[in-house]
Amino acid sequence: MLTNASLRYHFHPKKGWMNDPNGLCFFGGYYHAFFQHAPDFENPWHQPMAWGHARTKDFLHWEELSVAISAGDTYDAGGVWSGTAIERDGMLWAYYASVDGDGRQTVSLARSADGEHFVKYEGNPIIADYPIDCGRDFRDPAVFEEDGRYYLVMASADVPRGKGVLLLYKSDDGIKWDYQGVMTEYDECKYCECPSLVKAEGGYILSVSVVKKSGEHWFEVLYGDFDGKKFTPKIVSRFQKGPDEYAGQIFRAPDGRDILISWVSGWDYQDREKCIGCLSLPLEVKAEGGVIKAYPVAEVRHLLDEDDTLTDSYVRERFVNGGEEVYIEIVE
Repeated sequence: MLTNASLRYHFHPKKGWMNDPNGLCFFGGYYHAFFQHAPDFENPWHQPMAWGHARTKDFLHWEELSVAISAGDTYDAGGVWSGTAIERDGMLWAYYASVDGDGRQTVSLARSADGEHFVKYEGNPIIADYPIDCGRDFRDPAVFEEDGRYYLVMASADVPRGKGVLLLYKSDDGIKWDYQGVMTEYDECKYCECPSLVKAEGGYILSVSVVKKSGEHWFEVLYGDFDGKKFTPKIVSRFQKGPDEYAGQIFRAPDGRDILISWVSGWDYQDREKCIGCLSLPLEVKAEGGVIKAYPVAEVRHLLDEDDTLTDSYVRERFVNGGEEVYIEIVE
């Protein structure tokens, strides 16, 4: 029987449903992984989503903490959904998709001085309506700072044109946001989800989950240029293969590494009642020689077999083609 209790290296909560990693960051001496969480149910959508929380210093030993941000206010009565976190002025600022009781999606902010206990901003939601370029799918804010200016990428859809879109906002204070327009888009798509954007060596790395009208979905990582309005890709890669990679998020570590963690789900073929999901091993992502490579961070590389495979109870991760391809699967 597949059980979360038997996993050794892949983080999973002690109980309850989990999916997308949220708010990946380094703060207060720890790497933090927040995640979509239903703490009282082993399957999704039986209670409003919250941000679960775990932290580590070595990516080997994870400490699960109390739920970081819970639903309950009018604007997030329907759930505290995916988003990102940044450090600012010695505090952790968490931006999340807030969903009200009618399913309306907005953007809200919660802040923490210690990385554990969050206080919601009294002026939430900080983005209370979606622009004309999209519809009700308006989710998963990805925030980053550059040269004293803040940028926020929203995942959405332009339903009349049949496109998945990433929308861009800009701010001087991280609270009042000005809409800039569509940053990038995908044809014949239902919507986009779970973006992240980080400045990397000589350019920018963008990650995004894409859902086609047909129901096909994938996670991809791109390297390219960002001019403050548009993202122009130079390299596009779907290096994470197999059925169990989705909703990945990339963050910049203090030592300059760009680290990716994604959701290992078993979504398509396992019993959702069993809550078998977990987080992937953290991968260091680089754009080199015209390709995007990802390989387990140094802290966990000693766990790999000679053939660059790690099997952890029921999760197998294989790293092939010199780090240009990652295959994750749930195994019996």
